Amino acid sequence: MPQTSQRGQAMPESPIRKLVPLSNKAKARGIKVYHLNIGQPDLKTPQVALDAIHNISREVLEYSPSDGISSLKSKFAGYYRKFNIDVTDEDIIVTTGGSEAVNFAFMSCLDPGDEIIVPEPAYANYTAFAIAAGAVVKAVVSTIEEGFALPPIEKFEELITPRTKGILICNPNNPTGYLYTRAEMNKIRDLVKKYDLYLFSDEVYREFCYTNAPYISAFHLDGIEENVVLIDSVSKRYSECGIRIGTLITKNKEVRKNVMKFCQARLSPPLLGQIAAEASMDTPDDYMLEMYNEYLERRKFLIDGLNRIEGVYSPIPMGAFYTVARLPIDDADKFCAWLLSDYEYEGQTVMLSPASGFYTVEELGKNEVRIAYVLEKEDLKKALVVLENALKVYPGRTN
Repeated sequence: MPQTSQRGQAMPESPIRKLVPLSNKAKARGIKVYHLNIGQPDLKTPQVALDAIHNISREVLEYSPSDGISSLKSKFAGYYRKFNIDVTDEDIIVTTGGSEAVNFAFMSCLDPGDEIIVPEPAYANYTAFAIAAGAVVKAVVSTIEEGFALPPIEKFEELITPRTKGILICNPNNPTGYLYTRAEMNKIRDLVKKYDLYLFSDEVYREFCYTNAPYISAFHLDGIEENVVLIDSVSKRYSECGIRIGTLITKNKEVRKNVMKFCQARLSPPLLGQIAAEASMDTPDDYMLEMYNEYLERRKFLIDGLNRIEGVYSPIPMGAFYTVARLPIDDADKFCAWLLSDYEYEGQTVMLSPASGFYTVEELGKNEVRIAYVLEKEDLKKALVVLENALKVYPGRTN
């Protein structure tokens, strides 16, 4: 039998999705599973987006331009101006979700063997797309004790070699919920400028910032306009993950030229998704405010509940809708699997993401899990009860 590729063998499993078979088996046994493992919002998609899909009058569902429908790009440009992100239609390329934007950014900017520096824990697909591009992730580790704040910039500089091509950040952060400060962003800017690096900035959670401090985009940083490649998606802010529409935004013409080749090779982003995304730009402000306040309440409820459980600690996330919590367990991968395969509390269990999958450094995240507060508070309350009781009887409890 022929060998599979080394690239495929090196690709990491998703810490978010790899336990789905166990979850399905638990459900087949009649167990209620509370899904806190995945950033799938439970809030209703804006009605304007649903109406746009219901009212499609086209007789042909045609290819769109490879870089996206022009009217959608114009809507995106207007949206970004609300956040003082000064970009034009020409700077914007529509992608099949934010994931494709990351993939195309790496494929267009990195050669095999090139290195990118990534603060960890980090979204697991960054590593997957780096492997696909033949690039190497160099991790700068943030810690739960420091609330996952940006590590000292000297730690970044220590990793820079002749093969270093860029720095990648996610702000607000997935999986930690950390929100980078102006001072931290300025330090990153100075390093990018000093070594002429790319700054890949994943900003899909900008609508979810829970501090009074202004949101800082990579495009707000002076002097590195040609270095920035911004990643975005409509999935989270409009609760429409399934339409698979994102953007790659850069003022660097050579990068855009390269990205367009990959866009042309995959033909076009989803037409129906673009129709829904364009309509979503007209979502009323009261929808966005209601969504924001709901996540604010869920965050407080979950973090307070976690920190009341004996042996559990979670810092307060300042953005997105995730937190990384430390649990009194020997191995998060084993614990998360055990919750689905061997445990139930009054016919219920909870699905979490083991945090080891968000680190490339071996042995890190072994007693940490990522929790997405994407369920209503009543379900979060029940999930916390399940988790607290599970920790009391888990065979690998450490204290």
